[in-house]
Amino acid sequence: MIQAGDSLGDGTGGQSIWGREFEDEFHKRPFTVSMANAGPSVNGSQFFITTVATPWLDNKHTVFGRVVKAMDVVQAIERKMEKADMPYEDVKIINVTVPEF
Repeated sequence: MIQAGDSLGDGTGGQSIWGREFEDEFHKRPFTVSMANAGPSVNGSQFFITTVATPWLDNKHTVFGRVVKAMDVVQAIERKMEKADMPYEDVKIINVTVPEF
């Protein structure tokens, strides 16, 4: 699992793009993009990407996306971590595509 979205860089996260907190949802597949939180229904700006099925997270985190390409990149980021669970080098998401349904 990799986690991001802590805009302050101090572990406290930030406000969600909706300007408020929201409820948790289900997810059971790898490569889901979900909201990290500090408890039930307190989602902010931090998020994580799973790399394996994580059914123990159901009803605890809101799923809002899925990685559909470059899964190898996600796995490479996960492998390059130091003991403090931080990447050795900064990793930046430069572009995100949201397809229309």
